[in-house]
Amino acid sequence: MKILLIANHLNVGGICSYLFTLASGLKQKGHQVYLASSGGELEDKFIQAGITLIPSPLATKSEISPKIFFSFWKLRKVIREFNIDLIHSHSRTTQVLGDLLGRVLAKPHIFTCHGFFKPKFSRRIFGCWGQKVIAISREVKEHLIIDFKLDEFKISVINNGIDTKNFGDFLARESMRREWGGQADFLVGIIARLSDVKGHTYLLQAMQEVIKNFPSARLLIIGKGKAKDALIKETRDLGLGGNVVFIPEAKNTKDLLAAMDIFVMPSLQEGLGLALMEAMAQGIAVVGSAVGGIKTLIQDKVNGLLVAPADAPALAQAIIALLKDSRLRGDLGAQARKFIIANFSKEKMVDKTEIVYQQFIKEAAV
Repeated sequence: MKILLIANHLNVGGICSYLFTLASGLKQKGHQVYLASSGGELEDKFIQAGITLIPSPLATKSEISPKIFFSFWKLRKVIREFNIDLIHSHSRTTQVLGDLLGRVLAKPHIFTCHGFFKPKFSRRIFGCWGQKVIAISREVKEHLIIDFKLDEFKISVINNGIDTKNFGDFLARESMRREWGGQADFLVGIIARLSDVKGHTYLLQAMQEVIKNFPSARLLIIGKGKAKDALIKETRDLGLGGNVVFIPEAKNTKDLLAAMDIFVMPSLQEGLGLALMEAMAQGIAVVGSAVGGIKTLIQDKVNGLLVAPADAPALAQAIIALLKDSRLRGDLGAQARKFIIANFSKEKMVDKTEIVYQQFIKEAAV
């Protein structure tokens, strides 16, 4: 197959990680993969994997941006020139673009929903969902059915997968702890976009109690986002300045994960949680809020700990319990890694996506 993936950018983040896993996996299976985006710091990684990149002005969050229409004219020529079989979009703006291209050129268009949309009027009236939708978790599928009235038979649930072979060793643990941990006895970490929905504020509040029990513990907050300034201010206001480190991004998440004793995902809403999956694949103990796809990943007291969302005292209690018990941390971390390897491998995600492609193209040809 000749597949055109459309994304806004190729910078560090969950969707970009997903795209690399999917694109490289499809390429390894013999498909021709093209990726249209505005580019970014991870371009070389895709090029080295044999993915053909098509620069397009897609750095926009507006579904009526002129950039979408400029990209439309460019990609229309690309689709015809390379005889693309299928278009696969990955955000609201690329979803609109993919729908336009699919309609005009009579090409199959699939959209992957990576999380939860606000049920805005424009999304309800002009869905642009394509002929098929991939939801990254059961909870995302339910969201699409309930909030947007999509036909459940139009939606396929394909959980994100990761290349588990890239995780599991702790070779960088000591060097990373020296670089980011200082004199800390324990490192707690989160890798997520700095946004209210990710629940950082509750983790900061929880760390106040954690520090009372473990004064030298340190929290690593890894990620970029609009909430950065507010979170830095909150850190100071809570008196945590010496116990919290902000790290803009992690191009190699494995090394930072290897340094951590506990990974926390306190989201208020989460499609699945790629960073959480990577932490589990690394084999470290995890704590997550019982929302969305996090409940798909964490089985409470089996491969991690679940707490109620927006509950800082419960979050603190879970973190403290793990820091006090090294055996529990080790057991939960080992079970977490086994669970991810068995259920969320790169191979499973790519195989299931390929099947959806093949079925869709077959149906479109009838």
